[in-house]
Amino acid sequence: MAHLLEIKGLSASAEKKEILHGVSLFIDGGETHVLMGPNGAGKSTLGSTIMGSPEYTVGSGSILLDGEDITELSPDKRAKKGIFLSFQSPIEIPGITLSEFLRNALEQTTGKHMKLWDFKKKLKAAMDLLDMDPSYADRDLNVGFSGGEKKKAEILQLLILQPRLAILDETDSGLDVDAVRTVSKGIDEYKKQTGGSLLVITHNTKILDALTVDKTHILADGKVAAEGGGELVEEVISSGFEKYIKKER
Repeated sequence: MAHLLEIKGLSASAEKKEILHGVSLFIDGGETHVLMGPNGAGKSTLGSTIMGSPEYTVGSGSILLDGEDITELSPDKRAKKGIFLSFQSPIEIPGITLSEFLRNALEQTTGKHMKLWDFKKKLKAAMDLLDMDPSYADRDLNVGFSGGEKKKAEILQLLILQPRLAILDETDSGLDVDAVRTVSKGIDEYKKQTGGSLLVITHNTKILDALTVDKTHILADGKVAAEGGGELVEEVISSGFEKYIKKER
């Protein structure tokens, strides 16, 4: 049986500089994986390459979803197949409200029209869970949002779109303790509602408190330097990444 996501010998570059060097890993349905590593290790590059970002060029290797090679698919087609990426630094999009954006994204990914009343009901429930002011639904996407509200808006997308695989890129960065707790609650609710899979890229392990980690991957110098279970997170917290960096050099 094919893995939900399988990455085979993936090398990727940006502006002719190779960042990922033969990365291989797989994620099965319903699993929660954590991706950690020092700054500049290639973590965000891996997440963006899985999503199909045009910023990165795949030099070798492949990305498979349910056994299907999606390496050449555009980001919108990957989204329709159930892959979601939350951004480390969400961009502002003037001219379209948060509500309009979410409803359009939902209809584009599912290919189904949703009645406005049903959508508003779904949106309100998700915003309540994240303690978001209802007025944000009618504001332009991320325009004037605080850093914390931008990150909540990313998790709001996760709850509305309910993808099969969610890649969360430093969603917890820059958040205070209360905001991290709220974001964690949203991620936990996504897991409960969908049974979906997660690839959590993080430095702050507080976001993992409500989750059961199935596998941890340590990335160093663009390569997978170590893999293990949830216990590997604790080891990194106490010992850092130094031994992995030396191993790869």
